[in-house]
Amino acid sequence: MNKENINIEYVNEENLRFLKNILRDDISEDFVDSLDVVLEITNYGIEHNCKGHTYAIKYDEKHIGFILLWEAIEWSTDPEIMKKEPFYRLMAFIIDKRYRGCGIGSYVLEKVILQCYEEYGIRPIALGVHKYNYRAEKFYVNRGFVKTDFMEGNDYYFFRFPKF
Repeated sequence: MNKENINIEYVNEENLRFLKNILRDDISEDFVDSLDVVLEITNYGIEHNCKGHTYAIKYDEKHIGFILLWEAIEWSTDPEIMKKEPFYRLMAFIIDKRYRGCGIGSYVLEKVILQCYEEYGIRPIALGVHKYNYRAEKFYVNRGFVKTDFMEGNDYYFFRFPKF
């Protein structure tokens, strides 16, 4: 994997048609929302001036994934810790199955987090991982997220607090 070949761009009408072709048939929508749901969340964030973005991920000029990182709007199921200070919420992260396991996801995750911090300020990050999505759990724990006992539906909350 060559980092120079990875590009991250905002999701837009032009790249949307390519994102629909990402191979993700091995990931249940119980684990990660469909692109249509991600777009609904993105549009909500834009309409309500939320801090964050949804990005298309390219490798060698081919669209291979997307990631959505926005400020967390409080949910009734959020743990108390999320109600004490502002958080970002990682809502979706998909890499085409042909490009997993080679470091692209790790690189993109860190780059998007840093960009969000630079643009909007440093905050903790929350995300949910389905209780049976062991591969995602391992990925996030290896990147500094901590699994909690808090659940929202079938998802465990994971948190990552900034290092100062």
